[in-house]
Amino acid sequence: MIKIFVSGFSLDITEMELVQMFDPYCPVVTIKIVRDKKTRVCKGYAFLEVATEEDAQNAVNELDGSPIADRFLTVKITREEDVKKKPAPSSFGRRPATTSNYSRVERQPAAAASGTGLRPRRPRNNK
Repeated sequence: MIKIFVSGFSLDITEMELVQMFDPYCPVVTIKIVRDKKTRVCKGYAFLEVATEEDAQNAVNELDGSPIADRFLTVKITREEDVKKKPAPSSFGRRPATTSNYSRVERQPAAAASGTGLRPRRPRNNK
C-alpha cells in the first residue's frame, strides 16, 4: 500500500467527495480525513492509501496544484520514514526520561548515623 498526503481542500468536505475526486486517477483503498478530537472539525488534510506506486504517482501528477474552489490542492506521496512517530505519552505530561545527569548516592540508615542503634521517633500529637 502506498500512502498519499492530501491538503488544501475545504474543511467541510466528506470522505466520499474526496474519494470521488481521486477515483478517475487511482482506486482508493482507505481514506482518513484528520479531524480535531474534541470538535470533530476537519484540520484540512487527509491520508489516502492506494494499491500501487503507479496509481499514487498518477494521482500526484494529475491533482497536485489543481484548483478547488478558492484553494489549490496539494498531493504528495508519503514515505514511511517521512512520518515521524511521536513518543508515547507518559504520566503527568512529562517527557520520557532519556539520560540522567544524576548519580545514585548510598545513604546510611538513620540508626547507624545516630550511633544508638535506634531510629529517633517523631513526637505524636495526642488530642
